[in-house]
Amino acid sequence: MASVPALSTKVEQQLADALSAALPEAGAADPLLRRSDRADFQANGMLALAKKLKGNPRELATKVVEALGSPAEIADVEVSGPGFLNITVSDKAITETLAARAADDRLGVPLKEKPGLTVIDYAQPNVAKEMHVGHLRSAVIGDALRGMLDFTGEKTIGRHHIGDWGTQFGMLIQYLIENPGELAPADQVDGEQAMSNLNRVYKASRAVFDADEEFQDRARKRVVALQSGDKETLDLWQQFVDESKVYFHSVFAKLDMEVRDDEIVGESAYNDMMAETARLLEEAGVAVRSEGALVVFFDEIRGQDGEPTPLIVQKTDGGFGYAASDLSAIRNRVFDLKASTLLYVVDVRQSLHFRMVFEAARRAGWLTDAVTAHNMAYGTVLGADGKPFKTREGVSVRLEDLLDEAVQRAAEVVRDKARDLTEDEIQAQAVQVGIGAVKYADLSTSPNRDYRFDLDQMVSLNGDTSVYLQYAYARIQSILRKAGETGPAAHPELELAPAERALGLHLDAFGATLFEAAAEYAPHKLAAYLYQLASLYTTFYDQCPVLKADTPAQVENRLFLCALTARTLHQGMALLGIRTPERL
Repeated sequence: MASVPALSTKVEQQLADALSAALPEAGAADPLLRRSDRADFQANGMLALAKKLKGNPRELATKVVEALGSPAEIADVEVSGPGFLNITVSDKAITETLAARAADDRLGVPLKEKPGLTVIDYAQPNVAKEMHVGHLRSAVIGDALRGMLDFTGEKTIGRHHIGDWGTQFGMLIQYLIENPGELAPADQVDGEQAMSNLNRVYKASRAVFDADEEFQDRARKRVVALQSGDKETLDLWQQFVDESKVYFHSVFAKLDMEVRDDEIVGESAYNDMMAETARLLEEAGVAVRSEGALVVFFDEIRGQDGEPTPLIVQKTDGGFGYAASDLSAIRNRVFDLKASTLLYVVDVRQSLHFRMVFEAARRAGWLTDAVTAHNMAYGTVLGADGKPFKTREGVSVRLEDLLDEAVQRAAEVVRDKARDLTEDEIQAQAVQVGIGAVKYADLSTSPNRDYRFDLDQMVSLNGDTSVYLQYAYARIQSILRKAGETGPAAHPELELAPAERALGLHLDAFGATLFEAAAEYAPHKLAAYLYQLASLYTTFYDQCPVLKADTPAQVENRLFLCALTARTLHQGMALLGIRTPERL
């Protein structure tokens, strides 16, 4: 089915046509249509136009109203103030537009006319290390962005740039060589066992490394063997990677996220490209030799001493660091994957690094006007005290512990609210509610801001929480079940109550909001829309009896609004990676 234009789009086009007819000298002027608390919409474009044409804005607005005529969608137009147009649409237009949306599996949301290919770099844990609260936001934000972009028709490829390369592996591998059998095969362990094994080996190897200088020397030589491709060393390195992936997948499963194995492409994948990356940068004059290292300088980026801050591509000892792997990854994503957009969901503390990496790639010609890179720098998860979220011992909170506690808290809420559920059903709902609460608290905050991790607030039925949205959805499902044979049906001939109109106009804005949120990489805008939808539904539920409405047609029409609200909540929450329980 073809996409369904929003009612606001139809009205905006009618105003634009009226503007052109009344004021041909204005050209293709924007009427600047917005939602308003004075009417359904307000158009403010006449003020700027009057200034441009040196005319009276109220007179211009009056001419536009005369040219507009009486389109079926518009019930009333009023010239207000210095030249605003207050526009009220007809009840019939609202209901007919919503009926067309309801008839479409995509709720009338169009696909992008020219979709591209976006590579999203998100969820980047480290091999042989536990995931902690600092890994939460990259995973949750990246997964939501991917869901939103996919729904608009953009093709996406995930890249999980895991930390699977570096000097620490010399220590780990050498310990495993001298203590064979310490790491069980990956196919014989679950996620918890895998992390337990990795923790044990890491702590034991670190203890030996710190205490034994000869072991330190052997470990450093093992790094050289790893980088040179020694088979025995690589085989043992692969054991650490495989065991870590078992653990990663178990944590992502708790987060209710799919992470594809073929999209886990760590630092090691670019190892063979780094020397060529360095050569290309040096030959192009982008990077220069300075004190034995290969670096890129930026006049506009300077340190506290006033000197330019360099991006180190190759160290003085010939080794490569993060810049070389990130620049190699850009080459791979642009030239091999044919990406049109590179999106990085990384900690705000890495902003300077990526600013320099992107600029170096632009100078090299790898990033252009047609191939762009964006850093979705996110803020920090804070504790209730407003400081970085840590345990009493001062270490980062394990991500699994945090998720388990969220589910436990959610179970208390579900058990108290849903008295007709069995204990197994309560536990199943608690997982959806608890994980949804954690995700929504993150996604309802602008990514570049810090936010406080407060489980009591997150699992509350009151306020801007996923539980509030989930409860609204479950309440609608309960009404639809009670309706039985009385099915939802749109009745455009009916007059709508104010709460019905407000809910209907907001439902109509779903597609436009989704496209705006996806284009701006702003999942918090979709979350805000869904919260307002649930709030408007609550007002509608309080003011407009559904099953006890005055006439059968009114019952059916209100059931129609309920059903469309539920579908929109379900779709919007799904794009954010959050489940909507049928009962709560």
